[in-house]
Amino acid sequence: MIVITKDIAAELGAYLSSHRHDRVFVLTDVNSRDKCLPLLETALAAGIPGIPGAGRRETSPSGDVRYITIEAGDTHKDIKQVAAIWDVLSKNGASRNSLLVNVGGGMVTDLGGFAGATFKRGLHNLNIPTTLMASVDAAVGGKTGINFNGLKNEIGAFYQPDCVMIDCTFLKTLDRDNLLSGYAEMIKHGLISNRESFDEVLTFDIEREDLDIDRLNDLVGTSVKIKERIVTDDPKEFGIRKALNFGHTAGHALESLSFSRQNPILHGHAVAAGIISELYLSHKTCALPVKILRQVTNFIKEHYPAFTFSCDDYDTIYEYMTHDKKNEGGHICFTLLGDIGDIRINRIIKKDLILESLDFYRENMY
Repeated sequence: MIVITKDIAAELGAYLSSHRHDRVFVLTDVNSRDKCLPLLETALAAGIPGIPGAGRRETSPSGDVRYITIEAGDTHKDIKQVAAIWDVLSKNGASRNSLLVNVGGGMVTDLGGFAGATFKRGLHNLNIPTTLMASVDAAVGGKTGINFNGLKNEIGAFYQPDCVMIDCTFLKTLDRDNLLSGYAEMIKHGLISNRESFDEVLTFDIEREDLDIDRLNDLVGTSVKIKERIVTDDPKEFGIRKALNFGHTAGHALESLSFSRQNPILHGHAVAAGIISELYLSHKTCALPVKILRQVTNFIKEHYPAFTFSCDDYDTIYEYMTHDKKNEGGHICFTLLGDIGDIRINRIIKKDLILESLDFYRENMY
């Protein structure tokens, strides 16, 4: 169940009062604990008395509650953090009828979702995304995972949360870079859906000082529906769900390169770079109109910082692409576009053209 709301506290309060769980655990990172958890104080106080005492034990109609806080940042999305969450769940009597509420960005919902999917083979999960990236992508669709051996989301599971509650009021706490990170996924959703959605995303002023939260809430609702429709048709990514990976084969490789440099870039910034590269491949191999290629490239250049790499990095980037989860038979498989909404999955592209697409990115972004 996905709930788009403008009163997250009321929605959470109603949910907690109408569902019976023997234990309730609230997972945050240090940022969402300080900036976002207070916005849920009313609901938590009603359904779970005594917020938020670090490690404090409280009794409520839903049972006991524990607060779990992890370090922020994608570099902490690893097995060590999952084990720490498992440890708290185990020591505090969590069962398959317990609820894990994940309050935070994509790192928290990915990590908490994976911990919830694997503890006792699955307990109840509720996602409350607090970033734009999590709202339109990470918290929705049932993909959970952690990074491993320097590779993005190398270990994971498909595990649908019981509910996702989305309220763009949290976005008031985001800085520009994190807001734009999530917006890259909305650009992708517009490209794989229809002209109307695409135009709405590219004409909305995401960087205006007095951000129109109500309008953004509507755009997020549209974006989530696009993803939800695809996930419903193909929940475990055997076919059309691969459309959601547009921009990600190149994007994840560039993100992994940033990890190897010990200077990670935001996921959405990597995806924005990947979108340019894969739109170029779409133009060269699927006859994507050059007008769309130029329009999106110009938008990304205007709003996103360039990710700097050189020809010397090409073989490393290509090697990272060989680990992409969509690959089949030893071939790197891309999702490409013939036009807006014209999705071409499982496209095998030769190495020289892949490297040419990296040239295109550098030539247009630097």
